[in-house]
Amino acid sequence: MKSIQMVDLATQYHRLKADIDAAMNEVIVRSQFIQGDAVREFEQGLSKKLEVPFVWGCGNGTDALQMAFMALDLNPGDEVIVPSFNYIAAAEAAALMGLHPVFVDVDEHTFCIDPVSAEHAITTKTKAIVAVHLFGQCAPMEQLMNLCKKHQLFLIEDTAQAIGAQYLFSDGRTMYAGTMGDVGTLSFFPSKNLGCYGDGGAVLTRNEGLAERLKMIRNHGQKVKYTHEIIGINSRLDTLQAAILGVKLNHLDSFTRARQDLAKAYSEAFSKISGLIPPVISAQSTHVFHQYTLRCTAGNRQALADFLKLKGIPCMIYYPIALHLQPVFAAVHGNLSLPISSQLCDEVISLPMHTEMTADQQEYIIHTVQEFFHG
Repeated sequence: MKSIQMVDLATQYHRLKADIDAAMNEVIVRSQFIQGDAVREFEQGLSKKLEVPFVWGCGNGTDALQMAFMALDLNPGDEVIVPSFNYIAAAEAAALMGLHPVFVDVDEHTFCIDPVSAEHAITTKTKAIVAVHLFGQCAPMEQLMNLCKKHQLFLIEDTAQAIGAQYLFSDGRTMYAGTMGDVGTLSFFPSKNLGCYGDGGAVLTRNEGLAERLKMIRNHGQKVKYTHEIIGINSRLDTLQAAILGVKLNHLDSFTRARQDLAKAYSEAFSKISGLIPPVISAQSTHVFHQYTLRCTAGNRQALADFLKLKGIPCMIYYPIALHLQPVFAAVHGNLSLPISSQLCDEVISLPMHTEMTADQQEYIIHTVQEFFHG
């Protein structure tokens, strides 16, 4: 049996090699390395796929978050609410701009931001909430949208881990993750569900005015070359990466189905193991399983990780330290009581999850986890 990887990008590449190589070769032959045709084609394809009118590629997902803050004209001292059980990108981008990240707790079942905790954190300085669609399913968008409307706040969606996930509103409407708030952000980091072979990201919006500002911001604040109307940054999606993403976009639905099938098999096998809680899928969202993340509730997570490693199975802890307890933020926020975030940091463990996993590989992983708990 081939060695098991957390993410198997090499096998996926070989499966799509002919189309990817042809797309990259076309860019090289045309020498359109910056803002070439492949960028526009990918943006248009993603716009159609996600049913959102404006999509602009950018350098990476963190840049996308910074661009969102800039386009919304947030100023130093403004407060931005972010979940503490999360990667640092949104809080880091906010802090770099002189904004104040305000950390709130998450739901213990979905791991996404808790609207009640968010509302308790709102002050007169609050200007925006960042809804992180963690691990592959949507945050509680209807509640967050109502909350933002009530308090006149902007809503930014960090969709780095949830491209293609769909949210179900109480009136029966469905919308894709990243297309519901004022601005949505995407990451195309290689391990993402739609990943390139380097860095890449995108911003999404339905607002034409915001779309114009975002497009200018990513290119030094200019619409016309050498005429800089606002302060921007240099954050363009590389044409070679756009060409790769254009090929992979055609396979996104099959990628998602493969991940969902793996997750279903995992959960069926683990659902009756005492002390192990499989991922909970929200009734309001589909789950695209960027990660398959379990909770070890008996205090034996490290022992399980060590056992998996001994058996040749990789695993990861996303995330071991809540953001409010990170050294860079702890001096200001370390006294916060965010019990769910802290608990999850002690309990979560993620198993291999990717589109190229074989039945034999998954069976071995499942058997090994069962062996650990049952002997």
